[in-house]
Amino acid sequence: MLFSWFKNRRRKKITGHPFPAVWKELVDRNVEHWALLDTPERQQLEGLVQVLVAEKHWEGCGGLEMTDEVKVTVSAQAGLLLLGLKHDYYRNVLSVLVYPAGYVLPRSRIDGDSLIRQEERVPVLGTAYQRGPVILSWRSARHGGRDGRDGRNLVYHEFAHKLDMLDGLVDGTPPMGDTQLEQWVAVMTEAYERLCRHTEEGRPTLLDPYGATDVAEFFAVATELFFEKPVPLRERHPRLYRVLRDFYHQDTAERLGPRRQGAR
Repeated sequence: MLFSWFKNRRRKKITGHPFPAVWKELVDRNVEHWALLDTPERQQLEGLVQVLVAEKHWEGCGGLEMTDEVKVTVSAQAGLLLLGLKHDYYRNVLSVLVYPAGYVLPRSRIDGDSLIRQEERVPVLGTAYQRGPVILSWRSARHGGRDGRDGRNLVYHEFAHKLDMLDGLVDGTPPMGDTQLEQWVAVMTEAYERLCRHTEEGRPTLLDPYGATDVAEFFAVATELFFEKPVPLRERHPRLYRVLRDFYHQDTAERLGPRRQGAR
């Protein structure tokens, strides 16, 4: 209880400072979704950025120099997911590690015939560990923020994983109320299985086929689409759109507005 009091007091002090003008310029330049937010949403996101920048351990890897631009750009995108949620500033994220571009992960696999363990190095752009950091490619994180309508966003994807992991499971179902949970499971399961079928058949899909990897990846991919291409998602997968809208408490398609819906 005492720790919670000190934590809240510290956060209130952090958000009590004016949002730096140079940070506003960074968000305006690097996070396209910022332009869609109304004034209260922008103010809320500014506070989220301030706390995330201050509380997380930020580390540049592979020669990347950690700067305010990296911290603010990533925090603004991660904070966008929290705008409508009851949250604790991603309490399960202690560190954010950022590489200049992609990096490689060592992985082991068992050869099915010889049962010999094969070591390989797999190129990746981002990773979220259940009991560890979020790791990101800065090139991809910056591109994803600047292009807010191509359906892909690395930061949304990896931080959606961290929301999923808050209950200790990696099952594509972040913590939510029991009433909401029943509808969530039914809709997400049906949408995931449909994506798996269409991917196996080689049919084009609005959702990235990577979402067919497993249910956790499906939630992360669906989150990307919910914020990046909400109007097509609402039109082609209305039930999926509704459960995401009800979970995030954000109506991203309505936020986009008639003028921007016709763009690109």
